[in-house]
Amino acid sequence: MTTLTTPILPNKQTFARLDKPHKINYKAICVFVANGFFLDQDTYWEDQTCLAPGSNHIFDDNGQLLSSKSWFKWHYSPREITFDQVLEEYVALLTEITKEQIKNHPVVLPLSGGLDSRSQALVLSKLNNPVTAYSYSFKNGYPEHKISKKIANTCGFDFHSYTIKDGYLWEVIEDLAKINKCYSEFTHARQMAVFEPLSKMKGVMSLGHWGDVFFDKGAPDSITEATIVPYLMKKMVKEKGFELAEKLWQAWDLEGDFKSYLRTRIEDAVSKIEIDNVSAKVRAFKTSQWAHRWTTTNLSIFEAAKPITLPYYDNRMCEFICSVSEQYLADRQLQIAHIKQHKELASITWHANKPFNLLNYQYNKSPYNLPYKIGNKVSREFSNMMGKPYIQRNWELQFLGKKNDATLKSYLFSESFNAFIPKEVTSFVYNQFQNDNAIIYAHPLSMLLTLALFNQQNNL
Repeated sequence: MTTLTTPILPNKQTFARLDKPHKINYKAICVFVANGFFLDQDTYWEDQTCLAPGSNHIFDDNGQLLSSKSWFKWHYSPREITFDQVLEEYVALLTEITKEQIKNHPVVLPLSGGLDSRSQALVLSKLNNPVTAYSYSFKNGYPEHKISKKIANTCGFDFHSYTIKDGYLWEVIEDLAKINKCYSEFTHARQMAVFEPLSKMKGVMSLGHWGDVFFDKGAPDSITEATIVPYLMKKMVKEKGFELAEKLWQAWDLEGDFKSYLRTRIEDAVSKIEIDNVSAKVRAFKTSQWAHRWTTTNLSIFEAAKPITLPYYDNRMCEFICSVSEQYLADRQLQIAHIKQHKELASITWHANKPFNLLNYQYNKSPYNLPYKIGNKVSREFSNMMGKPYIQRNWELQFLGKKNDATLKSYLFSESFNAFIPKEVTSFVYNQFQNDNAIIYAHPLSMLLTLALFNQQNNL
């Protein structure tokens, strides 16, 4: 027998065989369609499991999983220390973890207009490792790379910017399906559009994933223990993804009803988190579910190009979060205070509060933000009038236009896929998307595309 120990927040998913018949897990797929990620240890197959985080797993000599036992449980144990003390500990810990992870290697840093990568940039700017930063923006979209370039220039990093072109997905979709094994839908994986130049950069990649969840409220103050499950269902479940899941549940003639099944699954998962503080409890749920089954899936794309490091995924960072009061974690306070130690970095636009920055974002409200809102609306409308639709969402580059549509249909309406997913179900979602309901039907359409690639790669 052998034992495998998984971290609190693994940077890759590990799958194992179970002593069960090799059958498709239709119920799990319905949950995947509704949420965009699988729950708990579910996979596409009944005889396969995704190893739970923070656990010891025992295997027999044939590599079959025998048992799993948790070595870590999320908890809320806030210490009675001041905000300044917490800030000092946070900066020291982020610096220590980063130094240990990157060692003496050059660093590749994806930059955005947010706070996670900017926090990393501040730490890296004080180390001796050479840093190459990069960013990308949508064609005809908001030029977020301009914010990133200012951050890179301020920190003295080399910088590369890229434009994500329309239809790039079709050139890489089958490679992408092999990389992420179809455990995440494909339109969010913008890094695939720059995979080749990214793979040629020197060094290890430093990624800031999950900092935005760790350093913010887990849930609004209005959420109580009694309303956690309805809140999570509202946050997790995509409305039309749920509609598609119900149609598949009925088409596959599964026992019971999908809504009751999904709610029970969420209730069971929440009940295992023994934390009284609602905000901390929701954050723990998000981390053990969203981070592990969605965010981590997409890390596989970065790892296919470069070795990856993740300071916010480190066990010590997870333990640190458990020891900090919710009042200090709320509203990105620690990250903001850290970055404000470097006034020039803090004065660069914060994308979530554009055109304001970390020194004046409190003015992102009426009437102070009206001039920007009006100007931005006029700019978008002018762009549309000039035949250059303003791009705000990932799927717009992949699903809109005749060429995209033709390729999309070649996957959705193949004979083999229609044997797996009833053609009438696919046709319903596709037609709804085409009939001026694109925004709300983009998710189920993308999930169908993901299932089409799963079907193709597994020769169902």
